[in-house]
Amino acid sequence: MTLSRRGFLVASAASAASLLIPARIRAATGPLTLRAETRVLDIDGRAATLWGLTNGSGTQGLTLAPGERFRVDLTNALAEPTLIHWHGQIPPNAQDGVPDMPAPKLLPGETRSYDYAALPGTYWMHAHIPLQELHLLTAPLIVHTAGDLAADRQEVVMTLHDFSFKTPEEVMAAITGAIPSGDDHSAGMAGQGMGTMGSGGGMAGGTMGGMSGMTGMSGMAMDLNDFDFDAYLANDRTLNDPEVVRVDKGGKVRLRVVNASTATVFWLDLGTLGGQLVAVDGTPVQPRTVSHFGLAMAQRADLLIDLPGPGAFPILALREGARERTGIILASPGAAVAKVAPLGADEAPAFSADLTQEAALRALTPLSNRPVDHAQMLMLAGAMSPYVWTIDGHTWADHVPVSVRSGERVELTFHNMSMMAHPMHLHGHKFQVFAINGRRFAGALRDTVHVPPMAAITIAFDAGEAARWMLHCHHMMHLQSGMMTELAISSAA
Repeated sequence: MTLSRRGFLVASAASAASLLIPARIRAATGPLTLRAETRVLDIDGRAATLWGLTNGSGTQGLTLAPGERFRVDLTNALAEPTLIHWHGQIPPNAQDGVPDMPAPKLLPGETRSYDYAALPGTYWMHAHIPLQELHLLTAPLIVHTAGDLAADRQEVVMTLHDFSFKTPEEVMAAITGAIPSGDDHSAGMAGQGMGTMGSGGGMAGGTMGGMSGMTGMSGMAMDLNDFDFDAYLANDRTLNDPEVVRVDKGGKVRLRVVNASTATVFWLDLGTLGGQLVAVDGTPVQPRTVSHFGLAMAQRADLLIDLPGPGAFPILALREGARERTGIILASPGAAVAKVAPLGADEAPAFSADLTQEAALRALTPLSNRPVDHAQMLMLAGAMSPYVWTIDGHTWADHVPVSVRSGERVELTFHNMSMMAHPMHLHGHKFQVFAINGRRFAGALRDTVHVPPMAAITIAFDAGEAARWMLHCHHMMHLQSGMMTELAISSAA
């Protein structure tokens, strides 16, 4: 479908109206529907054929009412097999959405049913086939609580993407020097070269993506952006034609931000507005007042924003280490909306290399205190040339599982010995950040944690269902090039 601004607003209103139907009545009418399909967007005056996850109202993604189960019929309307992962949710392992672990991919024209108890909060869904995520086969998944409705705040979802007019295969070829072998999980050893391309959908200049001078905790140069995308999107739009959200309800907003990009860390910039950060990765944290907040790939943030009065207020997402930006506009009824340039005056800084942001977060309901049954360090490594990324020296092709028993308290330490950051995601579990570079504290509950170069982060969780659960970097090019292993949980003794 072609999505105009007016069409987007009308469809969004229809989707919101569906929430007025009680969950018990909606459940009685059958499962929700979701289609993986092709769609066409206008990106800065140029037609772009993308993929998407379209609900029964014709919009992208799903919103569930308080207490509503995730009862969804997923249909593959694409011309090739796919499979969707419900990122951050904890379904039975058979419904997790990783090809052949254990469910096979969904064939063209096939429909598969899902049914599990949904976790409340801000989540998202995406193809667990890296090159398909580069097609933007992603969408938000919002699960409301009774408290959300009682708060009487206007809900605004802001989904961030990076986009290239090149095919996913061309993007990988530009980065690695060779098109991947086609393995859905990992190509093992990637190409040996790193050719330099021009800006506008090419490899970022120099060994640091044009960001010479950025340094990590070790004082060494960091590699920030390994590809210059053609556009950076917020709700499928650039700042040349941003979504303008007319704010009612006294200017009170709950902003849910999803970084669904494949390879871009964003700084969320609230401008003159202050906001209360109340959740990360779908889970409540002790509220913090913020005006800037960083989001690595796959991370989410919920913020409560009160507009100070009438006017138009840009909510911007700044690409780390670069001038590119995207965003939406919150505007009171009748307010004039000024144009915001898609390039900022200055380059945004690198994202929280010293982890001060992460160290300041505290879970509202932390894990219980109990002894650790299994502790293990995982070494993250890799380089831009050859473009290969590993966990404990292995790619997915020869990975060594992390083996634990169901019910054990597990601590894993991600020690990043490379000069690129890695957003590490564990399937089927919530984990708590428990240490940064050996300094222990009780941090946020997450499903994805950003590990900067030459840093070490320790997480803790209680091992769940006895099954194979993916553990990987959520930088899609790193995942495609091998940076994935598994958490192999056996039954309790």
